[in-house]
Amino acid sequence: MPEETQEPVSPDPTPADGLPSAESRTLGMLAHLLGIMGFLGPLIIWLIKKDEDPFLDEQGKESLNFQLTMLIALIISGLSTLICIGFITTPALVIADIVLCIMAGMKANEGISYRYPLTIRFIK
Repeated sequence: MPEETQEPVSPDPTPADGLPSAESRTLGMLAHLLGIMGFLGPLIIWLIKKDEDPFLDEQGKESLNFQLTMLIALIISGLSTLICIGFITTPALVIADIVLCIMAGMKANEGISYRYPLTIRFIK
């Protein structure tokens, strides 16, 4: 009787078609969408999964960098309400944050890396 050989299971989270695994895509999407609530969601996902999955490392850093950039922009915008400019820029920043996070989440769910525009890369 011939012996059945089992192929070793690869620990690589990337399947043969080159796309990240379904779990990686879902967590990448979650990292971006949790960014709408602040930087803690992306930070937690990135810290937990950065060493296990290159896609999550990249997308977690991207989301975290964007949320830190938005935090700085919102602080500056809040301070500029003293000269009435902040009343226009603060809602615009909030809307941009929501729209860009949703766009990034959709791309991450498709397995495509997303780069936010005008983002300071604090974590490289």
